[in-house]
Amino acid sequence: MNKTAIKNFAIWARNKLIADICYRAGLMGITEKGIADPLPQSTLDAQFYDIGAAEPYLVAGEAIKQRQQLVSAIREKEADTDYATAYQYIMEEVAYTWFNRLIAVRFMEVNDYLPSHLRVLSSESGKVEPDLVTTPFDADLPFTAEEEAQIIQWKQDNKLDELFRFLFIKQCNELNKILPGLFEKTTDYTEVLLNLSVVDQEGVVYKLTHDIPEKDFNIEQGGQVEIIGWLYQYYNTALNEQVYDGRFSKDKIPKELLPAATTIYTPDWAIRYMVENSLGRLWVEGHPDSDLRRNWKYYLDEAPQEPEVQAKLATIRKEYAALSPEDLTLIDPCMGSGHILVYAFDVLMQIYESVGYSQRDAAKSILEHNLYGLDIDDRAYQLAYFAVMMKARQYNRRILNGENTCHVHAIQESNPINRAHLKFFGAGLSDLEKNTAKMQLESLLDILTDAKEYGSILNVPEYNWDLLRRFVAGINDEAQVSFESAGVEETAEQLQQLVEQSETMGRKYWVMVMNPPYLGKSRFSAKLDDYVNSNYSEAKADLSMVMLRHALGDISKQNGFVSFITTSSWMFLSSFEKLREYLFSTSVIDTLVDFGTELFDGKVGHNPITAWVNRRINIDYNMTAIRLVDYCFSRRNEKESEFFNEKNRYYPKQSDFAKIPGSPVAYWVSESVFDAFTKEHLADHYIIRNGISTGNNEKYLRTWAEVSAVKEYWKPCNKGGPFRKWYGNNEYYVYWKDDGASIRTALDDKGRIKARLGGIEFSFNRGIEMSRITSGELGFRISEGGFVYESSTNDIYEAGNAWTLDWLLAYCNTKVVSCFLNLMNPTINIMPEDLRKLPCPRLDTERVEEIAQSNIETSKEDWDSFETSWDFKKHPLVKLRMAGAYAWGNNAPAMRIESAYKAWEETCDGRFQKLKANEEELNRIFIDIYGLQDELTPEVEDKDVTVRKADLQRDIKSLLSYAVGCMFGRYSLDKPGLIFAGGNFDSVYWKYKGQAALDENDSPIEGGYAGISLAEYHYPKFHDTDDWETATWLSYEPDVDNVIPITDEEYLDDDIVARLCDWLKVVYGADTLEENLNFIAKALGNKGSTSREVIRNYFLNDFFKDHCQTYSVTGSGKRPIYWLFDSGKQNGFKALVYLHRYTPDTIGTLRVDYLHKMQRVYESEINRMQDMMDHTTNAREAAAASKRKDKLIKQLKECRDYDEKISHLALSRIALDLDDGVKVNYRKLQTAADGKFYEVLADSKNIMAKEKK
Repeated sequence: MNKTAIKNFAIWARNKLIADICYRAGLMGITEKGIADPLPQSTLDAQFYDIGAAEPYLVAGEAIKQRQQLVSAIREKEADTDYATAYQYIMEEVAYTWFNRLIAVRFMEVNDYLPSHLRVLSSESGKVEPDLVTTPFDADLPFTAEEEAQIIQWKQDNKLDELFRFLFIKQCNELNKILPGLFEKTTDYTEVLLNLSVVDQEGVVYKLTHDIPEKDFNIEQGGQVEIIGWLYQYYNTALNEQVYDGRFSKDKIPKELLPAATTIYTPDWAIRYMVENSLGRLWVEGHPDSDLRRNWKYYLDEAPQEPEVQAKLATIRKEYAALSPEDLTLIDPCMGSGHILVYAFDVLMQIYESVGYSQRDAAKSILEHNLYGLDIDDRAYQLAYFAVMMKARQYNRRILNGENTCHVHAIQESNPINRAHLKFFGAGLSDLEKNTAKMQLESLLDILTDAKEYGSILNVPEYNWDLLRRFVAGINDEAQVSFESAGVEETAEQLQQLVEQSETMGRKYWVMVMNPPYLGKSRFSAKLDDYVNSNYSEAKADLSMVMLRHALGDISKQNGFVSFITTSSWMFLSSFEKLREYLFSTSVIDTLVDFGTELFDGKVGHNPITAWVNRRINIDYNMTAIRLVDYCFSRRNEKESEFFNEKNRYYPKQSDFAKIPGSPVAYWVSESVFDAFTKEHLADHYIIRNGISTGNNEKYLRTWAEVSAVKEYWKPCNKGGPFRKWYGNNEYYVYWKDDGASIRTALDDKGRIKARLGGIEFSFNRGIEMSRITSGELGFRISEGGFVYESSTNDIYEAGNAWTLDWLLAYCNTKVVSCFLNLMNPTINIMPEDLRKLPCPRLDTERVEEIAQSNIETSKEDWDSFETSWDFKKHPLVKLRMAGAYAWGNNAPAMRIESAYKAWEETCDGRFQKLKANEEELNRIFIDIYGLQDELTPEVEDKDVTVRKADLQRDIKSLLSYAVGCMFGRYSLDKPGLIFAGGNFDSVYWKYKGQAALDENDSPIEGGYAGISLAEYHYPKFHDTDDWETATWLSYEPDVDNVIPITDEEYLDDDIVARLCDWLKVVYGADTLEENLNFIAKALGNKGSTSREVIRNYFLNDFFKDHCQTYSVTGSGKRPIYWLFDSGKQNGFKALVYLHRYTPDTIGTLRVDYLHKMQRVYESEINRMQDMMDHTTNAREAAAASKRKDKLIKQLKECRDYDEKISHLALSRIALDLDDGVKVNYRKLQTAADGKFYEVLADSKNIMAKEKK
């Protein structure tokens, strides 16, 4: 089956049909904007509508009535919603109706199932014109004389599309006689909106007959009726994407979209497993001599059982043995397009044939006695009905006679029923029967009010269905003459339909097989939410589990089978714990297949999926489970073949699940694991809490680098972070002034404390923390004290009788704990309760603590090697070089960065291998303690070792970032660690001018020297003493005015590249400058013909992006501390400013001393290029000069435009408060005194806080 062709056609056909139908509606004055009135010249028999053409569009005859029906349908729908939604819904409905009929006719004509045996959409000979159009009078269709004349006229005029449309509608109406569930008579608005062509090769008919291979429809050539199901799923792709990815992806789902949320076509082999192991097992366990199981590829033999279980099963199987084929009732209450019912038909056929039935008789009996289906989607019902009837036709050529019952239904609501008509029914019944029927019917109508909101989870009692049918069939004579009884025949038809569907809803079944809707509680409509809370509270977290609870408790017979396929979450999540308790107390899991992800296509395919079969018996049963979770992604196509691999099979006892807290369906674990959970737990020895929730993280939390380092009321805060073990993720500060008073007392708009302060008493204690939301891997880290713990973390503290935290940290970072936690909660959201339930072995070994302490130290060394750590001392590529320089004194040999990098590479690798070996040793220790050698191996993958290996480009970029930090005075080559991050810069570095050191008032401390006012400032020393003579000299001085320009060419002698060269000379020596520049340039990989040009291009284009990435935290966005003033795409002006040195004068300095200077540079260069153009005789030189002049002109213009914006901000002398954080200050700096916003900083949209309204 060519699923790609099927998918492409179905998606395209939906859009095409909707567009064509909307076009037809538009001709009649009905558009998405509204409904037009007829033009004044209209009459009762002819209506005209303005379509923007020279002549208005004419609607006449029957089409006037059909148009009015269309208007009424839209208005009726509009009453529940709005016009735009109503219009879209009706257009979608009509398109869907015609799509169903087209694919049904196509299937029937290919398989020669049409009564006339004449092709309707194609030709036996292969010509474009369908055989029905060529020989319309051979089709046995009822034509009036007038219609025959019209057909002849259309053929003579070669109006093939008009002829085809007429004939297609005729054929569909004729098929109503044999398939009334799909082909309703179309005298309503659906007919007037039909817009099909057989001539147009871009039309739906041509594409259907040419794009999908005919053999995919032809049963004799390997085609299957399942193609209808694939077309159904793919047709709904757009709506399904809206629900899961589009504009409804977070919304509550209205009943109109609920079918789209549940349109998931189950792979054929998964359905075969489900049906064979429920319906098939029911039969063969009662008829053990049957050899039918040989035909069932996915049938699983029963696991070995204890003798007492075998005895109970033997009793149950006696009941099964008494069943005849007619007794085997099966329902799919969420049938979709009928895929499950179609395969069940095949299995039932085999059962019937095994006891001597002919295929012809069996097919009739299966329709009458065995198969039942429900769905809330009317169009899905049509396809399911069609699929089941086509399957019956495959076995019985005479089945399509309009006389055979098919128990599939679209669930209808009772809302439209005129209850006043009930008094006109019951003719021929006694008063008692009449009253009983009326009372039951009124009760039923109450139940079915808004039934499409609830679907088949509605619980319908066992009414007297035969009595209700007789009641509805008997219309009193007085109804024929009463004005009040108008429409009673229509009411009778509606009631009959409701009675039929309700009987199906109210029965008990031996077998239920379904792929239920997957929809979380947060997306339930209000009505559905109320109903579920009232009736199925233990399963309310997801609609699929509501279906399971309803199936087991309300629909399935005792000892019957319920087979489901849904997401695996019910097996583990705490929100389904009560449901699991109910399931285990009322039934057993016979068999289970854990598919993992990628069983389904599309969005749902990312979810792990499980199929299983429940049997409603209560015994201590050994189930059979198949684990296919490893066959995903690139191995997804191995799932089916691995189903048969014995190594993937497990045979657990269901009662063992209760040994693990929460009773997860941990079918694959050994007895050793179950036994571990029966002993001591972490809660017996440790205190486990969530951290506090501030109630307003935007106000109270900052990344540590963005606030002032001298403000002591900012305290370290643990907030989780990405996967990392042992130590690290120390990224946040929390506002803790007056012991966090403002957090403790802030109120919400209802006067309640906003913060959640649970566990606040453990603030600043030593503990173990882990991120509550994980990426799938678990990382536990030591927190050495001094931290406030935030709610994004789970935190563990020592209790009086506990082993040390170092020991516990070692245990928690092993595969054993990952295994245990994954059993209790396989989601990414780990809760304190999960940690409390962890087994805790009684083991006290010095070796475990030694390894833990070594790992903490190793991980801390790694974390502190980069500037994002507040304990960062010096860049490793500088540290390694400087260590050599100090050993040699002032005459130290120059060192190459390449050599430093090689030493760093060895350091990183040694650290990595040491940590990996230690973790494997810990795994080995705890695997041995629990005897889990069969489940786990001690080996640790490289990806799970959370210290970094050397990375040339990353480490060179971080070296450049450190160099920029030295340029700004954040770091210094002469002292380790953070030097300046807020406060008074002149109190950290000693300002010097001319020949005088200056005090904080810029007055010379050693007397006034002539010409001092003309000299430039600089910072030659630390201000680490109050005595100039004893203060420490700097080997590299920080920038004076906190502005470092970045130019696209070498215009200035103090731009960032020049400053970098000076820095490199100081660090590594002047002799190796060029070698080091070449090494840096090669590592960066940017464009450029020289090393300086490569580095310049990096600073120009990529440095700020990398800086934002370095100073960003997942979920909090970018928090840069070096801000880029950027004029725009022409790179006219760029300059970095250090946030913590910013003053109200900084923008003025940047404007006057740098921006204006660059404008003068451009003016001079433009003149120089013009002069070159005027005097050169070399055409190539002239062209190059002209090109460069054009670029310079653009840069100059950009700078002048930028100056206009900068001037407003410079004059405003904006002050910033570091406590406000980067995001607020980024907007504040660009907002002038007049309140206008002037964008002068790079990437403002993604960095600054949203504007407050």
